Amino acid sequence: MDILKDLLAALSGVLNGLPQGLLALAFGFASVPTAMAFIVGALGNSVTGSVAVISFQAETITVAGSMGKNIRERLSMIFFGALVMFLIGAFGLLEKIMSWIGPVITNGMMAGVGIMLTKVAWDMAKDNKIPGTVSFATGLITYMATQDLVYTITVSVVLSSVVAYFTSKEAEKKVNKPFVNDKFQRLRFVINPMVIRGALAMVCLNIGANIAFGNINSSIAARDVNIDVLAMISSLADMASSFFGGGPVEVVISATASAPHPVWAGVLMMAIMAMILLFKFLPKIGKYIPTASIAGFLFVLGAIVTLPGNAEAALLEAEGSQTIVGAMTMVITAITDPFIGMLSGVIIEFLIRLFGF
Repeated sequence: MDILKDLLAALSGVLNGLPQGLLALAFGFASVPTAMAFIVGALGNSVTGSVAVISFQAETITVAGSMGKNIRERLSMIFFGALVMFLIGAFGLLEKIMSWIGPVITNGMMAGVGIMLTKVAWDMAKDNKIPGTVSFATGLITYMATQDLVYTITVSVVLSSVVAYFTSKEAEKKVNKPFVNDKFQRLRFVINPMVIRGALAMVCLNIGANIAFGNINSSIAARDVNIDVLAMISSLADMASSFFGGGPVEVVISATASAPHPVWAGVLMMAIMAMILLFKFLPKIGKYIPTASIAGFLFVLGAIVTLPGNAEAALLEAEGSQTIVGAMTMVITAITDPFIGMLSGVIIEFLIRLFGF
């Protein structure tokens, strides 16, 4: 019975990751080399006994995809950001950085990312109205009824894809276009101001995500998680993937943490994802699913799951002038990127202390 529960938890994690993998395809990332990230994650968790798994994460895919003008810039952002994160984890600096930055700025940054996700979802739906509208409606209704993101993803993606197939004109279907050469392909990295900003944005986002999601998985599994080790595993996975044209994968909240054997359920989940990607099943699925089918999930994730709680922590739970710091971080993140948003929060906090505002 325990083995069956482990298997179901692993399959649930796969189901949660696939639609977000389609989002990665929409931004031009190749699926086959992304399998390297899941292999690294499975090996890393096997060796360290970590219960926190890595998978496709809409937030980092959206940040990298939105900030990079082309696939080379996006891959460069992911690789260099992962390299910085690996060094942070290797020197045990992750929790020290978070302690120095403080919860107000961190929550403000995450709230801003929620707004970014909502904007991307709206643009996707606007560009492909029929499946986008269906995805929005079914995603909202499903989440309100179940409060479960797995059901939200499944129902909104499936129904919007079916409706698009039967009702949309050929020009409106706009299915995901898989990477032209979906194979291990070495693309030369570039370094420019936008790539540097993007890499730092990925670092800022992942610092918060590693600690938040790592601790959540730890509490679910009732086991300790070393956040710095987790950061190193995630970073090595990103570097392995992006080096050959694959997309970003990060720490996620996974059903495998609640399995009877959380470590091996997580390893199984990542192994299954690696096989799906290596055998090119994800692009085949993407051929029949409109890009806008993920819009409802992104909207729910941004506007309902990510924004309210983090905005409340940044604005309502802060004291005195700290609300200004939280608000500035949130707004600047939403209109620029997580790095600029977090930097603006640090600067405003310094000015407040300097002038005694």
